[in-house]
Amino acid sequence: MKPPARLAAAIDILAAIDEGKGPADETAAGYFRGHRYIGAKDRAAVASLVYGVLRERAALDWWIARADPSLPIGARSRLLAALELVEGWSPKSIASSFSGGRFAPSPLTGEEERFLSRLAGHTLLHPQMRRSVRCGIPPWLEPNFERAFGGALESEAAALGRAAPVDLRVNLLKSDREGARRALLAEGVAAEPTPFSPVGLRLSARTPLRGLRAFKEGLVEPQDEGSQLAALLADARPGMTVVDFCAGAGGKTLALAAAMRNRGRLVACDVSPRRLESAARRLARAGVGNVERRLLSSERDKWVKRHEASFDRVFLDVPCLGTGTWRRNPDMKWRMRPEDLGELLVRQREILKSAARLVRPGGRLIYVTCSFLCEENEDQIEIFLVSEPSFSLYPAWRAWEETMRGCSPAADAAPAGERYLRLTPARHGTDGFFVAILERRS
Repeated sequence: MKPPARLAAAIDILAAIDEGKGPADETAAGYFRGHRYIGAKDRAAVASLVYGVLRERAALDWWIARADPSLPIGARSRLLAALELVEGWSPKSIASSFSGGRFAPSPLTGEEERFLSRLAGHTLLHPQMRRSVRCGIPPWLEPNFERAFGGALESEAAALGRAAPVDLRVNLLKSDREGARRALLAEGVAAEPTPFSPVGLRLSARTPLRGLRAFKEGLVEPQDEGSQLAALLADARPGMTVVDFCAGAGGKTLALAAAMRNRGRLVACDVSPRRLESAARRLARAGVGNVERRLLSSERDKWVKRHEASFDRVFLDVPCLGTGTWRRNPDMKWRMRPEDLGELLVRQREILKSAARLVRPGGRLIYVTCSFLCEENEDQIEIFLVSEPSFSLYPAWRAWEETMRGCSPAADAAPAGERYLRLTPARHGTDGFFVAILERRS
């Protein structure tokens, strides 16, 4: 596949993403399924172009509006701007690739040629850009990020704008970390231990996982280190009764099952039959045998009332705005609206209140989001604790001491005296996660 064909494919995928046909990763995967002649290296190159545009979309749009307000902002103009400002292509080399030949994008218009000439000599960032543009944050979310990060906003935004590494969780039901690392190395895949998680491996380079024997045999599962840490802080032990109330496709269910060593009762709940079916396949591959899947009609399903005060641990990864995953899903930030946040805050409170009924006296509820926003995190916990006096906050530093101390030098150093656990790309190299641990008084 020659460079012009890669550019044409990138434009097609970006245009499909703009049309709202699904998340970027699903859209790209669907495109490649429909174009099976595209090899692995070409797929990686095209994906790199697509995600480069998505990560820098705010700055690219700023330049398009500045250099030529009449030029339509879309997949083609963004890619043109990215090739010059991000990839460092010259206007001449861009024009030669936009030749209109077979598999190549159509030739540049005169307007596009003038646009590229106006970008010559510039870098992506410009002193006149407002902070939200420099940081790649939707303007309506800037106050929320300011509240969450204060003076660290720009450094956190910069880390959030970089590509995430590929982290794997070792399945302790089938291997230990060193055994899994050797199995990957035997297939030509190099990995190193993650800094914090004692069950994590970080790949040295991106590689397709589904073809690996280590994956097929259930030795490893893709899971960001931050997500692994959230599951570990639940302190789920063999013989306990545990519920993963918003289990989704089962990523954290798998981690909880491994921590329980397949002993005890683990219930994976969700309102989506499709997600629970996906979880079933992953559980089978991992060799998990202590999980019951439970389809709920809503967070107020009658099953909850029938099982009040029955569980030692209730793990609650609530639906959220997902700002902590922007490294992996940069397109998400431009799909969000202010009303989405308002609706999510109401839903989070309802789910938290209902799921709390399942916690037995002396048990714990672990509230998790992949969000930076205080409104979805600390604020929700403070509201809950005022309305539910039978619960108290179990400090994150204490839970960390109990579950993580001694795992690694990095794990021994954090978190110092924190009531909640806040993981961020700049501070920890993970996706953004918030964890609050609540204990029901005996």
